[in-house]
Amino acid sequence: MRKRMEEEKIRSLKDWVEVDDALKEIGRLTLEIEGLEARYNEKMMAMKEELAGLARPLMERREYLELLVKDFAERHREDMDGRKSKVLNFGRLGFRQSTKVILRNVKAILAALKAKGMTDCIIVKEEVSKDELKKYDPTVIESVGARLKVEDVFWYEVNRDKLAEVS
Repeated sequence: MRKRMEEEKIRSLKDWVEVDDALKEIGRLTLEIEGLEARYNEKMMAMKEELAGLARPLMERREYLELLVKDFAERHREDMDGRKSKVLNFGRLGFRQSTKVILRNVKAILAALKAKGMTDCIIVKEEVSKDELKKYDPTVIESVGARLKVEDVFWYEVNRDKLAEVS
């Protein structure tokens, strides 16, 4: 695991032995943190499973009641006096008009829209690929209004195998 670090003013280490000891401690702390995260993730998964088990019968009952209410409302729509909704003591229900556009063959539809001049119906997403742009010469990159920022960024890597040996 490589990790980039931003510079920060702290007490200096005196020699490479202290640097190696610091990496050893970083590795041990990382392993301990990962262990804690794993234990808490297991607990969270167990709690989610327990919640799902407890909530399942409630959700099934709610879905059943929703179907009953919908069925009744559809069968007694004429009782709503021509209105789209009905207010009851414990809530409201109703019908609203919903219009959906169904797209079966998107390529054919796009071609037809273009042919009919309906380009306002076409979404075009344009983005700059920084990875591709980075491949060009710096002068070319600058000519299009971008620039390269080159910097040395510190990183470190803990030797997990060696750490396991001394633990």
